[in-house]
Amino acid sequence: MATRYAKIILTLALAAFATLVAFNNITDYDSNFAFVKHVMSMDTLFPDNAAMYRAITTPSLWHAAYALIILGEALTALLLARGALSLWRARHASGADFNRAKAGAITGLTLGFLVWFFGFMVVGGEWFLMWQSQQWNGQEAAFKFYMAILGVLIFLNQADTDPSP
Repeated sequence: MATRYAKIILTLALAAFATLVAFNNITDYDSNFAFVKHVMSMDTLFPDNAAMYRAITTPSLWHAAYALIILGEALTALLLARGALSLWRARHASGADFNRAKAGAITGLTLGFLVWFFGFMVVGGEWFLMWQSQQWNGQEAAFKFYMAILGVLIFLNQADTDPSP
């Protein structure tokens, strides 16, 4: 049972994290919007960068991208919270039933991985070359986030057996 409780608690912890990230991005919109704006406009990269054709300087596209990020974070939080609830409800169930109850949490973890790895590392880091910016480089923070998510995803996916009587 300790393993099941650990899976539930870790899922809840990541739900809380994603909730706070989305909340902060909504309540402190301008501060975090500046990050999206500078990354997408590529205005703090190495001088004479040959990839500047990728820059997006349209404010409405900055807002759309930021809204998509917030939506991904909020949906991650919701899916993880619902997934943790499903796990909680199945905590005394058979191993097969508990394994089936993991679907929502797995979906939430996968979406979170997409937000922080694909969104920040692939799109922000490599397409918009965020790694070149001294001030607007969020790769280190994103790495911490998606590695925590990946660790929980691996742990959660370990098969559960029937609980001991």
